[in-house]
Amino acid sequence: MTLKQRGNSLSNHPWYEEAIFYHIYPLGLTGAPKQNPYGEVEHRLLTLLPWVSHIAKLGFTGLYIGPLFESVGHGYETTDYRKVDSRLGTNEDLRKFVDTCHGMGIKVILDGVFNHTGRDFFAFQDLKRNRENSAYKDWYCNVNFWGNNSFDDGFSYENWGGYDLLVKLNQKNPAVRDYICDVVEFWVHEFDIDGIRLDAADVLDFEFMGALRQKADTVKPDFWLMGEVIHGDYTRWVNKQTLHSVTNYQLHKALYSGHNDHNYFEIAHTIKYLQEKFSGRLQDFSLYNFVDNHDVERIYTKLNEKEHMVPVHILLYTLKGVPSVYYGSEFGIMGKKERGSDDSLRPALDLQQFEEALLGNGEAGKWYNLIQRLGEARRKWKGLSFGDFRELHLSNRQYAFSRTYEGQTVIVTVNNDSQSVHLDVPIGESGEYVGLLSGQRVEVLDGHMNIVVPGNGGEIWVPCTEETLLMQPNQQRGQCLEAAKEQPAVQPASQPEGQVKEQSAPQPEGQEQEEPQAQQQQIPWDIPYEEMTIAQLQQVIYAKMKANGPVTDRMYQDIMENVYHDSLVTWAKSF
Repeated sequence: MTLKQRGNSLSNHPWYEEAIFYHIYPLGLTGAPKQNPYGEVEHRLLTLLPWVSHIAKLGFTGLYIGPLFESVGHGYETTDYRKVDSRLGTNEDLRKFVDTCHGMGIKVILDGVFNHTGRDFFAFQDLKRNRENSAYKDWYCNVNFWGNNSFDDGFSYENWGGYDLLVKLNQKNPAVRDYICDVVEFWVHEFDIDGIRLDAADVLDFEFMGALRQKADTVKPDFWLMGEVIHGDYTRWVNKQTLHSVTNYQLHKALYSGHNDHNYFEIAHTIKYLQEKFSGRLQDFSLYNFVDNHDVERIYTKLNEKEHMVPVHILLYTLKGVPSVYYGSEFGIMGKKERGSDDSLRPALDLQQFEEALLGNGEAGKWYNLIQRLGEARRKWKGLSFGDFRELHLSNRQYAFSRTYEGQTVIVTVNNDSQSVHLDVPIGESGEYVGLLSGQRVEVLDGHMNIVVPGNGGEIWVPCTEETLLMQPNQQRGQCLEAAKEQPAVQPASQPEGQVKEQSAPQPEGQEQEEPQAQQQQIPWDIPYEEMTIAQLQQVIYAKMKANGPVTDRMYQDIMENVYHDSLVTWAKSF
């Protein structure tokens, strides 16, 4: 049996199984005050609208943003679940923000802080006023009117994490369950959100989570519940009765320490462990994969060798699960816990400054370009979302595996050594493959892929055939077209319905496609591609395409959307 024959034929996947998430901590990103004065509303949330365009360009299809609702300080000591934090804006602002995301094809999930409330929450305020006579005395855990707390209220209660500021809700109380379920329904009706990330899910009551799952299954099609779980057997939470997904802290740890220790066995062991826990069907349970977030130090800070950003993110985007990137990490920013504070992990950022820095093709641009290209690969190659997993090669410093879906196989190779290495990968079939990141083509003979993996790098290899031509990232299409000419033609019936017409149909008769602005200049054929400007490279590519045949609207758009010099050079050389 070949690798291609090993794939599944799944269909009708919910949106979150193939999502690529971006994560925003809004109070930090917008530079909101650390304490809420409960004063005049500041519309900081609307200042994040340019970020929506930014993340859409990077290929993200999901956004996890939160906490967003009225709170005392960092957002997790909720004052009002039905009112947007006045430091961020109004409920109308949030609805506009979500509508903008949806208009760009981005689903939105919010933080659901349901394990505890802040002390300003209405139920706790009533408890303070009325004590034993409060209608809400059973809304909280272990209330003892003979005790006391650090605020000298004259009674004690169970808190979260040792902080009396965070009062633990009694999730076994039916009134509390009904209230939180009503909040979820309100969020969907009011803001049209697509899911919730449950804060501190590892300490939530399981019957309470079961009630939330029942609500999720009815409130909106494919409504997603993802829980924050740090330790434990993930299958306790991820099943048909409780949650759809949890945060994959096990893989998070393996990804950075496996590179720092030059030990891919740790990553491979983690994958095998999770596979066994999920009875060999890990790809059917989309764990939330990440390399940093608002609670842990930035991946660029954690990595001893900063160039390991490349293989780390290749693995993030190609291993089983749903990948997520924390805001700013696409630019390689630093962030370290200092004196017990998370402030440096949650900085205010000026998007315009970063976009200006990208024009200089510096360090930030390198990571930005990597994330963008990985996003394109993930979206176009469904095996990276749904495919069966098979380990092909494993050593301390090199790792290779395949993802196979509906008869199509993608090969991933990574190298954590600083030196390039020759790798012989047994894939069990023959044919020609192309690297999505480099454009390199390799002929597979006798079932073996013989390649050179660059130091601190990696590659995603896909079959180079006419059938897969339309699914290639822009800069590789010319190379695959050339390869496809040497292979047997694929019958139109093998193409996904509607795809050929959408992307390769000729222009209407008599209608000339507007040429790139660069076409108004004379092509500078006498200088190397590396010395040309972006506009000149776009001009060369357009001319070469036109010489090969009709240039469709889609092909033209691809030229103009690619504004990365190195990518354009590679594309121009491919003809």
